[in-house]
Amino acid sequence: MRPAPPPREPSARTPLTWLYVPGDRPEVVAKALHCGADVVVVDLEDAVAPDRKDRALRATAELLSDPAPGTAPVHVRVNALDGPLAETEIRTLAALPGLAGLRLPKVQGPADIHRAAGWATTAAQPAAGPALTGRLATGRRARSPAAAVAPLTTGTAHPAHPARAARTARTARTAAPGSATATLTPAAPAPAALPATPALYALLESALGIEHAFAIATAHPALRGIALGEADLATELGVRDEAGLAWPRSRTVVAARAAGLAPPPQSVYPDVADLDGLARSCARGRALGFLGRAAIHPRQLPVIEAAHLPSPEEVEAAAEIVRAAGAEGGAQALPDGRFVDAAVVAGARRVLSLAERRN
Repeated sequence: MRPAPPPREPSARTPLTWLYVPGDRPEVVAKALHCGADVVVVDLEDAVAPDRKDRALRATAELLSDPAPGTAPVHVRVNALDGPLAETEIRTLAALPGLAGLRLPKVQGPADIHRAAGWATTAAQPAAGPALTGRLATGRRARSPAAAVAPLTTGTAHPAHPARAARTARTARTAAPGSATATLTPAAPAPAALPATPALYALLESALGIEHAFAIATAHPALRGIALGEADLATELGVRDEAGLAWPRSRTVVAARAAGLAPPPQSVYPDVADLDGLARSCARGRALGFLGRAAIHPRQLPVIEAAHLPSPEEVEAAAEIVRAAGAEGGAQALPDGRFVDAAVVAGARRVLSLAERRN
């Protein structure tokens, strides 16, 4: 059995709020970029009517032609990968300098991730004529070397996962010529460097996607996170209340952590007027291991953030654990009788890292 990768520790600014906004309403997107969300997700899928899909893509491409379109990173949720729109959307947007990530809906298995990554890495071909004129295809722009920075990730940027490393090694062995039969041939011209792959995020919205959760989470070096799409999943499962989603939720959390990814954010809470219900739902999600939540209205953001930040009591307890670990190495017992080992200390450090957001 391969050893599990160490989970990535949250940074001082771990995203807790992911605000979805309709891509066909540029004025709403402009406001969302400055409303305090950690990530703004421009939606080309469910929030956009079929007859406005082209308009939404053009507006989003124009927005992302700016390397810094707002104070928050901008992700884009494209349309379903098995539909007629996703390929054009990914090829159009993937190379634009303002894109921080692509959210892929209705992912069923690893092949969907590889398909999307393939479209993304062929996006940065030089396009004749000015960008964003005429048909959508002219919205594709070649990324300059200076622009391929923070929001994007290449295959070597991802922390090595045993399953990925094994697949890479098998590929290399298969491709290498045998020493006994190799012959001297003229060297082929060096291929041009592939464009960087944008950060990819898989949305699991079906029973099959849940069954393949870990395989999806380890499918590609550019895969940076997974999350649930609960509305479609509940419909497929025939679930009538939240109790029926307990196992898919836990499965998603376990798959993400087993793959070395950050804890997933919760799915959206659809009633934007019920902030008390949102707070209670966030508390239940946090207890299951989720971190942060998708939102569909700015009024939900402070509720989500407050629910997922540690309480003063949790911060005090975590600080005590970290102080004790710094004073003495190895496993030990605190004065109140609690046993502390390396895993407990790591959890305490995560709590303190999240608490820094209050400063």
